[in-house]
Amino acid sequence: MGARKSPEESPTAFNFTEQMRLLCEDIVTRTSELSHIQMKEVAVSFSRCRKDVDHGLQATLTPLRFEGGHLVGIENGQLHTVERLFGKSGQEYRYILSFYMPRFMGLDFTEKMITIFHELWHISPQFDGDLRRHPGRCYMHTESEKEYDAKMAVLARRWLANDPPKGLYEFLRYDLDELSAIHGRVYGQRFPHPKLKLVRATQ
Repeated sequence: MGARKSPEESPTAFNFTEQMRLLCEDIVTRTSELSHIQMKEVAVSFSRCRKDVDHGLQATLTPLRFEGGHLVGIENGQLHTVERLFGKSGQEYRYILSFYMPRFMGLDFTEKMITIFHELWHISPQFDGDLRRHPGRCYMHTESEKEYDAKMAVLARRWLANDPPKGLYEFLRYDLDELSAIHGRVYGQRFPHPKLKLVRATQ
């Protein structure tokens, strides 16, 4: 990994969400199973954990559509729509990919890569704003989340074997404090989780 630079040697703040977007763009380009993903329609979000503890969420993938990609769905017996989210260029986002700090950066490199693939895999093959739905009761992770993550580890190793530019992923070698020491500050774009809006009560 080499010697770490001091903050004085690297005074430029580090844009975590932009770097993560670049990394994910390369991942979906080199991974045929994820080639349906259009990262320009995935909002990458940076969030601070409320409690600085090791356990808990490291990352989440939030769909911005109901099952089947519909804008309207039934929640608690009533019709709702999801609050729509647009980027600066006017594109509508279909998903929010969120990373929780410092918990995510506290993982080791391999765990970080598995987590990234884990969340990207949740995106529906139709890229319709819904989640990938597996057969059975545990539609998000199949019957075994351990086996699910084992598959993500295989995909991550295969991506690394394709020799992507190291500059895309070297930041994952550090924890948040180390990354902050190198760059002076780590920041990123933040997207609030969308709200459900009532359309009308069903009969």
